[in-house]
Amino acid sequence: MSTGEGATGNESDAPRVLGEDDLPPCCRKARASAPESEATCHETVVSGWFSKPLSDTDGELVYFNNPMWPGEAHSLKVEKILYQGKSEFQEILVFESSMYGKVLALDGIVQLTERDECAYQEMIAHLPLCSIPSPKTVLVLGGGDGGVLREIARHSSVEHIDICEIDKMVIDVCKKFFPDLSVGFEDPRVHLHIDDAVKFIRDTPEGMYDAIIVDSSDPIGPARELVEKPFFEIIARALRPGGVLCNQAESMWLHTHLIQEMLSICRETFSTVHYAWASVPTYPSGVIGFLLCSTNGPPVNFLNPINPIDKQEVVKYKELKFYNSEIHKAAFALPAFAKRELSSFLSTPLRQADC
Repeated sequence: MSTGEGATGNESDAPRVLGEDDLPPCCRKARASAPESEATCHETVVSGWFSKPLSDTDGELVYFNNPMWPGEAHSLKVEKILYQGKSEFQEILVFESSMYGKVLALDGIVQLTERDECAYQEMIAHLPLCSIPSPKTVLVLGGGDGGVLREIARHSSVEHIDICEIDKMVIDVCKKFFPDLSVGFEDPRVHLHIDDAVKFIRDTPEGMYDAIIVDSSDPIGPARELVEKPFFEIIARALRPGGVLCNQAESMWLHTHLIQEMLSICRETFSTVHYAWASVPTYPSGVIGFLLCSTNGPPVNFLNPINPIDKQEVVKYKELKFYNSEIHKAAFALPAFAKRELSSFLSTPLRQADC
């Protein structure tokens, strides 16, 4: 999950402290009713939610704090820092952890680990692509690590893959430290565009893609526009009739208000709207959600994969670690609390005969 938001670069070398104005309106509304904390943050606190040593020699820890996950921190033991750098847009950190292998963090926020990246990459790619017959043209917004590309490339029907990533340094770093993910860039069907995601999709011809996958950052700061109505409208315009969108959609444990707002907007824009989820241990709350939508046209039954990737005879790259057709169907089963909070915003599941 990462880096293709329509964001602009930081104006100074110091990490930018995120405030109320950086949050989506629905998040600000939810926080307004919460009791105010008397605790103050040290000036070195930056956005994120894990802790790491300040250096290889001292024993102190810096605890990162992100307004998307107030009062929560997640620590990973750092065995060795492999890379530290700053691009035009963000700080990039790669380290070796004791339990999860190599870890990529952007602006202090864990994006992926070698151990559990399979859950996110496989689900965000195969949930949409296995729900439509023979997808041929696919767009990825974000996804500079290459993992989503790797999964799309497993689909033999796909003929053309565009990826729009704003930060070339992320791509270069991942090619060096995460070759099992960045292998996706080596597929000849992949066409890379270094650009702002919103600008790119705004300039895309109408009905260009069978599927669009938004592997986005959390909606903080400039990335807020990725959860607003104008963005979803231009996404819908770029899809063919019966085309599908899969969008990273936060945690049902932490962000039901934000998920409700995204679903509500998409109900006004798309023909069908569904919410799925998967377990990813190193993401806040241990789960991540996916918003799945289809445009008017041939009906799409997201809950029953019509194009099962796990049944294909030719295995490209390593075998799937997380996704299968059973997990696909189960991903749409919501816990009771989430069902109560979200069901009024979701489309009625299609009957098998309607597909």
